[in-house]
Amino acid sequence: MTSEPHTESHTVQAQKILIVTGISGAGKSTALQVLEDLGWEAIDNFPIRLLPDLLSKDECQVMPLAIGVDSRTRDFIPAELVQRIKELERERDDIEVQTLYLDCASGEVERRYNETRRRHPMARGRPIGEGIRAERELLDPVRRWAETVIDTTNFTSNDLQQSIRDRFADDAPQELTITVNSFGFARGMPPLADLVFDMRFLDNPHWVDGLRAQTGLDPAVGAYIEKDPAFAPGFARIRDLVLELLPHYEAQGRAYLTIAFGCTGGRHRSVYTAEKLTKALQEAGRAPTVLHRNLTARATDATEGQAALAG
Repeated sequence: MTSEPHTESHTVQAQKILIVTGISGAGKSTALQVLEDLGWEAIDNFPIRLLPDLLSKDECQVMPLAIGVDSRTRDFIPAELVQRIKELERERDDIEVQTLYLDCASGEVERRYNETRRRHPMARGRPIGEGIRAERELLDPVRRWAETVIDTTNFTSNDLQQSIRDRFADDAPQELTITVNSFGFARGMPPLADLVFDMRFLDNPHWVDGLRAQTGLDPAVGAYIEKDPAFAPGFARIRDLVLELLPHYEAQGRAYLTIAFGCTGGRHRSVYTAEKLTKALQEAGRAPTVLHRNLTARATDATEGQAALAG
């Protein structure tokens, strides 16, 4: 009696490769940081000619890989990049390549560079507007070819982070991702917040000499806020409400929840309360991320406004 030879079939898991590119100033660094937080291996400004070596079969990696390239990258020729990726896709069935292109209106890019006082990589010795136009023309082949294009013109950094999570968090843990934000109403509402709490009912440290220049991260400001009789019962109700709602959001299949605390300028009351809720969530076994949108904004009476006197 002869037996049939036993053969095992192995399903090869394709490695996800994401090329992250786009206009300088549109948010590539932020996108790569978020992808890294989601479990991707992130590499920025990797030489295109070394791409085949990076994706060598001998590496046997299944961790998703995000590769940032732009006009600063050595040997960066967009048409050649597209061609190299097409060749890899034809030759390899163990990789899955996609391209993310981050775009932004030229006027907004110029504003961002003027605000940070950084030099645009293609504006050497010429006006920044010309550099932006030259880069846009250079990158056009990649933009037309990219599977995903995100326009960040009207995005805050938080908006872009949320957008990246929504698109590329498929392999991230399914536990609810919680972000706790602080912001100033005088500088606009956060567009993507799920729960917003207005902390302007508390006494405002901005109007206390010695506290104005400090923030909600400083112990003296925290002590002042804690002394307000309205704080303890108000915060307890907010904390209990959030903890009660979290399982219900999870039951509905939500992957992300953003909780925002606002005050007038976004530097004192909202910051302190956001930090305090973050600690309460950590004590409850959660792992929230805390972001302070206006923490570094300059404290001014004009920003606080006369309405804050009643807060």
